[in-house]
Amino acid sequence: MFVVPPPENQVAEPTRLHEFIAELQWRGILHQCSDLEGLNEHLSTGTRTAYIGVDPTADSLTIGNLATLTLLARFQQAGHRAIVIAGGGTGLIGDPGGKDAERPLLSMEQVVANVQSQMRIYNALLPGASVVNNADWLTKLSWIEVLRDVGKHFSVNEMVKRDSVRNRLEGDGISYTEFSYMLLQAYDFAHLFKAEGVTLQMGGSDQWGNILSGAELIRRLHGGSAFALTGTLITKADGTKFGKSETGAVWLTADRTSPYAFHQFWLNVNDADVVPYLKRFTMLTRDQIAELEQAVASDPSGRLAQRTLANEVTGWLHGIAAAERAEAAGKALFSGDVRSLDRETVAEVFADVPSTTWAVADLVAAPIDAVQLLVSTGLATSNRQAREFLAAGSVLVNGEKIAPEATFGVDDLMFGDTLLVRRGRKQWHAARWA
Repeated sequence: MFVVPPPENQVAEPTRLHEFIAELQWRGILHQCSDLEGLNEHLSTGTRTAYIGVDPTADSLTIGNLATLTLLARFQQAGHRAIVIAGGGTGLIGDPGGKDAERPLLSMEQVVANVQSQMRIYNALLPGASVVNNADWLTKLSWIEVLRDVGKHFSVNEMVKRDSVRNRLEGDGISYTEFSYMLLQAYDFAHLFKAEGVTLQMGGSDQWGNILSGAELIRRLHGGSAFALTGTLITKADGTKFGKSETGAVWLTADRTSPYAFHQFWLNVNDADVVPYLKRFTMLTRDQIAELEQAVASDPSGRLAQRTLANEVTGWLHGIAAAERAEAAGKALFSGDVRSLDRETVAEVFADVPSTTWAVADLVAAPIDAVQLLVSTGLATSNRQAREFLAAGSVLVNGEKIAPEATFGVDDLMFGDTLLVRRGRKQWHAARWA
């Protein structure tokens, strides 16, 4: 039986660092390593293979997962080989880490669908990486085989000391199913060591114990040597949780979080966080980031660092064209000049603003006047207030300032069906005629 060594037992930092390790340290990403000196020598003497595992608990991933995937991207950048495990097998069990209660078990069909949906993320972020599904080997194991070949090497005394287990035991308890999760993750590492020559598993700091268990299982089953490495926890300068917007999680697929909303998340990062996020989430060089750090200090209102961060991360995930459209949309909303936007971008940007829909036949029969438009959309509470807003010049329709006596017919609709109305600097309404 083995005991997981604490982080403080790591060896001293080697004097000459491999490019990958040096880069992680400079960027503030490296949290723990089972044997830093040994890994440094290992990476310096040949092309190596590392992996991370991601369980398909949803049909997308969040920017918390993005932080872990960047570890593999940097590993590739340093000339090594990367593998992603899409956890079709472990996803049927459920990782107890980070949860106060038992996860609801997903059906086989849902797990398969989630794996397929997440593939577009891996293809975008890690071109050239191999993506494997641990269902391919875990579902072929027999119960007796797991107990004899894997379970024999795990101490229950040590397993219950893990934070993910101990926290649950102190609460509502934990099922044997989730309790066994760490055996399957360890077996993944041992399987890939033998089948693919994988010698390094990386993950978030909450996976430290599980990854070490896999390295130890490799030693016991195969007599081999492997390494564990985790990334630092992502924090915000004000202590609040990273990765949450006003509406919830920030997802990595466009159907969950649009490229525009994704771009806006990074654009709105505060000055204290932007440089650490540039280091963690972009592939910009040290010199480029140093210039942006200087820009934050000398001209914070220019927000050059935030714009660069938003463009780099959005472009990496969704493509350069999507990043450019998102940036153009943000500028158009700020200026009010929405006429320059195409239909796809308008649909994306205005998906969550208040909207109303009317029959186009009514507009054909009688154009709508500006006062009626403001009151009908709720941008004014009365005809009198609407006239005051119009007289003050604070109303734009499809990017143009309008007069109190203005009227709108079918020919005035953007794309033949839409009036985009802005009152003041931020209040928008999408009026559509179907």
